[in-house]
Amino acid sequence: MTSETVKRSIYLTLLSSLFPVPLMAQEPDFIHDVVPILKKHCAECHTAGKHKGGFTMNTREELMKENDDGFVLIPGDASNSLLVDLITTDDEDLRMPPKGKGLVDKEVAVISAWINAGAKWDPTFTFEKKTYEPPLAPRRPELPAAKKGREHPIDRILDAHLTKEKSSASSPIDDEGFVRRIHLDIVGLLPTREVTESFVADPSPDKRAKIIASLLANNEAYTGHWLTFWNDLLRNDYAGTGYIDGGRKQISQWLYKSLLENKPYNRFAAELIAPVKGSEGFAHGIKWRGEVSAGQTVPIQYAQSVGQTFLGINLKCASCHDSFTDRWKLTDSYGLAAAFSNEKIEIARCDKPTGKIAEPYWLFPELGKIDASKPVNERLAQVAKLTTMPQNGRFSRTIVNRLWHRLMGRGIVHPVDAMGSEPWNADLLDHLATYLVDNGYDLKKTIAHITSSHAYQSQSQVLASDDESKWKYTGPRSKRMTAEQFVDAIWQITGTTPAKADFAPPSPIQQVRASLMKSNLLMRSLGRPNREQIVTSRPNDLTTLEAMDLNNGGILTQLLEKGAQHLLAKNNNDSKLIANDIFLQALSRKPTAEEAQIIRQTLGEKPDPSTVQDLLWSILVLPEFQLVR
Repeated sequence: MTSETVKRSIYLTLLSSLFPVPLMAQEPDFIHDVVPILKKHCAECHTAGKHKGGFTMNTREELMKENDDGFVLIPGDASNSLLVDLITTDDEDLRMPPKGKGLVDKEVAVISAWINAGAKWDPTFTFEKKTYEPPLAPRRPELPAAKKGREHPIDRILDAHLTKEKSSASSPIDDEGFVRRIHLDIVGLLPTREVTESFVADPSPDKRAKIIASLLANNEAYTGHWLTFWNDLLRNDYAGTGYIDGGRKQISQWLYKSLLENKPYNRFAAELIAPVKGSEGFAHGIKWRGEVSAGQTVPIQYAQSVGQTFLGINLKCASCHDSFTDRWKLTDSYGLAAAFSNEKIEIARCDKPTGKIAEPYWLFPELGKIDASKPVNERLAQVAKLTTMPQNGRFSRTIVNRLWHRLMGRGIVHPVDAMGSEPWNADLLDHLATYLVDNGYDLKKTIAHITSSHAYQSQSQVLASDDESKWKYTGPRSKRMTAEQFVDAIWQITGTTPAKADFAPPSPIQQVRASLMKSNLLMRSLGRPNREQIVTSRPNDLTTLEAMDLNNGGILTQLLEKGAQHLLAKNNNDSKLIANDIFLQALSRKPTAEEAQIIRQTLGEKPDPSTVQDLLWSILVLPEFQLVR
């Protein structure tokens, strides 16, 4: 080990004692903690086309590239990262930055903690000057010529896209795969074995269109599934911060009824932005107890929630200072917040009062203005109108992008909350947005439009790399079941669906769903959020906690114990019937000859509850079960 490496190691050890919170306990926030340091000390020489020292840091990918001196940064290993070496060395000829006093100890601690935590980088951020500005007005793209048998507008657009990219579309998915996928995507439930067998045996050429229509017509099942999506997006839940002390209010009854009735999306959004009876909880957010930062006040939460949910705009950065990631300014956030507030709001920059009072302001003044002289309820009605008007293409593009992401595994704009980013296919995005508006903002019709395409009904994409910058469209992307889908599936297979829900919908229900239940340990380990913040996409990676819970968690173990007894009784203790039942219900297929042989050897002639429980568990941990492919 070189003396310089030893010195660096000792230095970092000392830093960990001086600044234990950023180094050891909390992962620095990239935008608020790391970017300001990089801008202050590194940007002048290593961004915007400058490559001093042979490297640049416009993007994470560029920063990670190897140069003549090796890798500048090693995620997870600050002590062996050249970047840390350069900012901590005592050698004035090597130290970076070469001018000034260099980084102070606290800044080094933040950079080191960031690297040790994996050097995560906000995918919407780049030091490069942004040249793309999305259009605001709606745009109706001209559809390319159709290939024979592929007349669907989505397929026409994507076929032209794939031809341009010199790529080819995925092969069609088989009936077993389709019936499982479409059930999980539209109603969030596994198809019963009877439905699967009947669908596969049906020779009708229009059977896929029929099952899409049938599932969308099942209003209760549709609502029970999409409630999860909207609870995440509108940060609504049945328990948690603020519900006990009155600082937060549910919108559950209003939301359930709106989904059940398939309320047009423009009216749905308008009733959340300018609250009606039952929907107030969204606009009012969470009234935090005790002292809060300027960015956590109720009016600022309103601005952030409206911007993120309906327009795909991140106003959280711009609630503290002018945004580092896009064009939004501090005055934009406070202007929208002022429309919601009865009181005058003083603008605070980085929690420090500026002495300036915010005036009600609409983010896209070319569409109209908010009349500051009007009372709050009228101002909010103006915000609702400006947000949902057909001329606001950002509104329609944002929701169809969310639906595409939910159904196809990746947004047309990625990430879904960065609608200022360039879409990988603008024609597809605009086609879906105009389709939504043309059809009266009917979300079900838009879902049907997507799922009826060959694009949706093709085999899921196999990723060649985890690097999102290298992603190219060739077909749908596999998605992990949500926690609620997983629990609903377990209940279905094991016959253990609860008799009563924690949340009672406004109309009687035939089946209790996990989306109607308070979160438990199993659902939390499977990724169900606490919903104190808006969540637009859940983690797609297996966590250590989830692996532990799936292996020996008490809740799952109890469900599988009951399920084994249920399956034995249901199938008359017959090993073959039990195996077929589990496979058809869980995977929408029968076991292969090899699988059947293994199962016979495992279960024996007279299966007992413990062996059936083991079989159940072995199926439920398969990627084939946990993924919507």
